Amino acid sequence: PTQARHTPAASFAFATDTRTTYKGLPPPNSNQNSSMSVISSEVFQGGDAGRTAASQIAAQVKSSANGMSPADVAALTAILRESSKGTAAAREGACMAVGAVASQARTAAEHQTTALVADLVTCCADKHSKGVQDAAVAALAALGTSMSAHGIRAVLPALLAAMDPKEKWQTMVGALDMVSTLAGCSPLSMSEALNDIIPVVTQMVNDSKPEVSVAARDCLSKICQSIDNRDVEPFIPSLVAATIDHEKVIECVQRLASTTFVQTVTAAPLALIAPLLLLGFRVRSTATKRLCAVIINNMSKLVDDPEDAAPFLPNLMPALEKAKEEVSDPEARVVCGKAFEQLQSIEEKLKTHVSHKATTRIVDEQVAVAGVGAPVSAEKRTYVTTLVSSLVDCKVEDKQDWIDELGPYGVSERAAKALHAAMSRMYFTDAPDEEEEDDAEQLCDCKFTLAYGSKVLLHNTRLRLKRGHKYGLLGGNDSGKTTLMRSIANEQVDGFPPASELRTVFVEADIIGEQSHLPCIEYILADPRIQKAGITEELVERMLISVGFGEMQNGSHTLVTFLSGGWRMKLALARAMCLDADILLMDEPTNHLDVMNVKWVEEYLLSLKNVTCVIVSHDTGLLDRICGNIISIDSLKLRQFRGNLTQFVAKNPKAKSYFELKSSTGFVMRFPQPGFIEGVKSKGKPLMKMAHCTYTYPANSEPTVKDVSVQVSLASRVACVGPNGVGKSTMIKLLTGEVIPQEGTVWKHPNARVAYVAQHAFHHIEQHLDKTPNEYLRWRFQHGDDKEALAKDTMTLTEAEAAKCKEPCVFELKDDKGNVSKVKWRIEKLTGGRKQIKKEYEYEVQFVGMDYNSNRYVSATKLTKWGFEKHLKIVDEKVAQRAGAFSTPLTTVNVEKHLEDVGLDKEFGTHTRMGALSGGQKVKVVIAAAMWNQPHVVILDEPTNYLDRDSLGALAGAIQSYEGGVVMITHNNEFCSALCPETWLMQKHDDGIARCNCKGDADWMTKKSKEAVTAAVQLDEVTDALGNVVEIVKPKKTNLSHKDKKKAEKIRKAKIARGESVSSDDDDWVVPE
Repeated sequence: PTQARHTPAASFAFATDTRTTYKGLPPPNSNQNSSMSVISSEVFQGGDAGRTAASQIAAQVKSSANGMSPADVAALTAILRESSKGTAAAREGACMAVGAVASQARTAAEHQTTALVADLVTCCADKHSKGVQDAAVAALAALGTSMSAHGIRAVLPALLAAMDPKEKWQTMVGALDMVSTLAGCSPLSMSEALNDIIPVVTQMVNDSKPEVSVAARDCLSKICQSIDNRDVEPFIPSLVAATIDHEKVIECVQRLASTTFVQTVTAAPLALIAPLLLLGFRVRSTATKRLCAVIINNMSKLVDDPEDAAPFLPNLMPALEKAKEEVSDPEARVVCGKAFEQLQSIEEKLKTHVSHKATTRIVDEQVAVAGVGAPVSAEKRTYVTTLVSSLVDCKVEDKQDWIDELGPYGVSERAAKALHAAMSRMYFTDAPDEEEEDDAEQLCDCKFTLAYGSKVLLHNTRLRLKRGHKYGLLGGNDSGKTTLMRSIANEQVDGFPPASELRTVFVEADIIGEQSHLPCIEYILADPRIQKAGITEELVERMLISVGFGEMQNGSHTLVTFLSGGWRMKLALARAMCLDADILLMDEPTNHLDVMNVKWVEEYLLSLKNVTCVIVSHDTGLLDRICGNIISIDSLKLRQFRGNLTQFVAKNPKAKSYFELKSSTGFVMRFPQPGFIEGVKSKGKPLMKMAHCTYTYPANSEPTVKDVSVQVSLASRVACVGPNGVGKSTMIKLLTGEVIPQEGTVWKHPNARVAYVAQHAFHHIEQHLDKTPNEYLRWRFQHGDDKEALAKDTMTLTEAEAAKCKEPCVFELKDDKGNVSKVKWRIEKLTGGRKQIKKEYEYEVQFVGMDYNSNRYVSATKLTKWGFEKHLKIVDEKVAQRAGAFSTPLTTVNVEKHLEDVGLDKEFGTHTRMGALSGGQKVKVVIAAAMWNQPHVVILDEPTNYLDRDSLGALAGAIQSYEGGVVMITHNNEFCSALCPETWLMQKHDDGIARCNCKGDADWMTKKSKEAVTAAVQLDEVTDALGNVVEIVKPKKTNLSHKDKKKAEKIRKAKIARGESVSSDDDDWVVPE
């Protein structure tokens, strides 16, 4: 049978409503209405005789131009409508005849067999004969597999009517089974008809009759598979499951909200998704209702033809109108209001919209004009009108498809071409886009739409790429740059050539966690694309050496897990070079790279004369020197410009923000000011110190860093600079206590809070991609402590240290008479309690085998002597973290405001899961989490990666107004020069070992170190978990006696001996009563 594609047409009557009185068959070979009768009485005997006769009838009908005679059709109709027990055999034979004609004669009598569907589904529930039921089911199956793919609209009204709950369950199952068959044989026309079918089928999935429920679920699954939308296809099982089980609606809406749509949304996916959204509005969750509104608002923008959305407006608009009035969250009401306005705009467009759907009257006129007439009967011509209408509604534009589809139904090739030409002028005309003149080979020219489920990024925009051209892709954070490149690489962009025609490689430093233990060469060879391309180990090694891996101690066999950010990017470049790509899609190719390596990347890209590059970078110098073409994302469109970035800015002055380190949109990023530290009155007082530290990694024989001495205070503004792999991150790890030096000492003020945004900080949030940023922060700090705090070697006990902590400790006890006795008790743990007695902290300890009533406070000096130094640091860290947590209650509103302060709008901060965020947005989440507890020192390792110029400017402003200390590792010279008067220069000496050389503006540093601490947040009250405000009573202070001063001096000297920080501030000699 000819298989075309799908679409609706007009509805036709299936059989006359007037009952034909059957008193016998017409005589053989009698002529009625000039058609020969072929029905014989044997067929109505049923059984084997009926089956043989049915086959003979089908053979005769096949040779007829117009199928069966009207008398034969009337006879079959009459007997199928009989319901008495005595005519059961005749009904069975009639069903066999229809089935045989459908499967053997096919197109000759299809216009007649499709008209008998209503009677066949009724026979599926024949109460007198199982043979009739089986024959009817077989006839429907034969008709469903043999009929035209565009004949669905001829049988659909009868099938939907048979699904009425008033019908017998066998009739309902028969109709459902035929729809399932049509979905497999005619997916295109089934997809077009989904809007009519899905509402009926979904009402039957939970029918009380198990047979109906099973058939309905199977039918729903199969008809939804006809949806030709690559973005929706992976979610069809989830959408179907949520339609059946409403408990799954919330999760399904969440998944749909984080889906990237790159194809225009038509009526087919809307037919499946709209009922789910209506279910979402019925749940209690405000967040789910809000997500439904967002999805409606944005998906409706992706509908090209408003007529596709029209059937869903009567249900969606009342649901949105109710939500925008009744939802408790004011912000959610606003979102619902925007979605409602969007649907109202579609409603307004429909008033003046010219329909692109086929009209039966017009199509019938064109069929007549095209010359579809004798020898084609009037009934068959009506069926041809149905087929033509479906071809139009299914947007089948290929002329040969029309010839192939209509030819078997008596339509000549000339007439089929005439019909195609006439319908194309009415329905398929599309104005062509202007061609860009260029001699270079055109690699792609495609028109597409791109969106997240919760945000439209690009709409009906065009992309042209030429061979050898270098394109700079510009756009702010959240504009869709990375999403566009990833969608191209995943073959999700309509019209973009597939990988079999065009080798397209997306270059990003995407180290896969489970493969990070591999050597670099094996890591590349494990890539499926490398394996598919048959790349040899020799070629991979040659590429690794060409990008610099030959300089490393273990060369191309260096383990991936030991690579710094710069080397990881070079690894990604080497992998891309192996694939010999036609198009390189490069997302921040110079991230983590020093000046020399950036230069190398520039030279390499310029040497690729026949390779097209699309580059996203915040390095304006790189774009200016490499790119001769600019693609700018503006107002949901791609604007292409010939020329470099400087020339582009000259014609587009608003693009100057790409050159300026300031926010062009007026956005201001704010960091919370650091909390108050008792005794720290000047900004120059050290909070962290390293003295003569040397560290060697376990796998190396030579130290990575040696003899490093630095200190950090509230006044610090330090840039740590140096080439890739020299040891900058290692020095920071020593300073923060993540690793322990083999030589030297490291000290941190016990009350200082330090925020460390590591180079590979994404690994924290990668474990929580199903949470929103707001949920993630509330989970991370819900008990006051930071659950994601790094596992530091300075807080992890060795076996020897653990053994020492188990030894008994000597305590002196006094009785009521003042007599002193000594006891040996073993300390089980430090409870976390801490108090300050004069100038020294004491910590609460619990003893082995004793209850909490026996707990005692013990001085830090004694506990350090007994081996509990790391325990003290853990308690200090927790106390400091909890002190920061007191300042702002951990509520959804407060976290939302905090996220907005670092540049993450509530749409992404509170209502979007982190798995759907861009790289720039994830950086903001990491920064927000680091700043939640009001740190006194912020250490940023490559903070400028993934941030656009606007966000960089806002970050610079936040750092300038921040009253705490800042240490940053960055290769962005413009950024660190503008912010950091101090420099820690890490460079290797002649012996190959890195050392630190501290430089800076001496006058600035002296002035800053003398400044008083004025902006530190000192709490007067706190809010507990129940919202109660508790006033903080500050301790009174008194001057020390002569005896206490001597004791304080002794403690001071002990601190100096241990390398700890001391202060000469007057307030240091005053203690609380």
